[in-house]
Amino acid sequence: MASAEPKTSPASTKLRADARRNRDRLIEVAAAAFAENGVETSLEDIARQAGVGIGTLYRHFPSREHLVEVVYRRELESLATAATELAEKHTPDVALEEWMCRFVGYIATKRGMANSLRILMTSNSSLFSEGSGLIRGALESLLKTAGDKGCIRSDIETSDLLHALSSIYSIPESPEWRERSHRLIGLLMDGLRTRR
Repeated sequence: MASAEPKTSPASTKLRADARRNRDRLIEVAAAAFAENGVETSLEDIARQAGVGIGTLYRHFPSREHLVEVVYRRELESLATAATELAEKHTPDVALEEWMCRFVGYIATKRGMANSLRILMTSNSSLFSEGSGLIRGALESLLKTAGDKGCIRSDIETSDLLHALSSIYSIPESPEWRERSHRLIGLLMDGLRTRR
């Protein structure tokens, strides 16, 4: 009896892999462009920097908002995944500090997409509640491990640190805002670490 599923030719498999690479590259370039220049960055420029035509961009992302949503989701997932990766490579306090530095990158991208994210918030609020849960869970895990190991104070709650980190978003945009953000994270860590 013949299979109900059509057989895939090697050419179409290769095309799917190429399409996947193109899509991933577009997301990567868009995230950097949004963080650097804001969401109004030319889609043609994003396509060009990704090495594809504008038609390829629109095949994957029919609208600017769709691209923004995918980039935002990728940034959230990347930040959440980083917590586990950093915990495996570093001591708990260093993992926490490194994760907070990555949070600065997330803030940069989010800031660049602010207007489009406001539009998305009205049409897809689940994206933001899921995102808040991912970030809170990642930070909670890092804080708990560092607290259990005695690397940081044990009286700090996840919401305390989230509020402190979120204040970085209010730093005025300037050429040195990233450097200033990292200094603030250093101050936070000085306050969190236990003195031995």
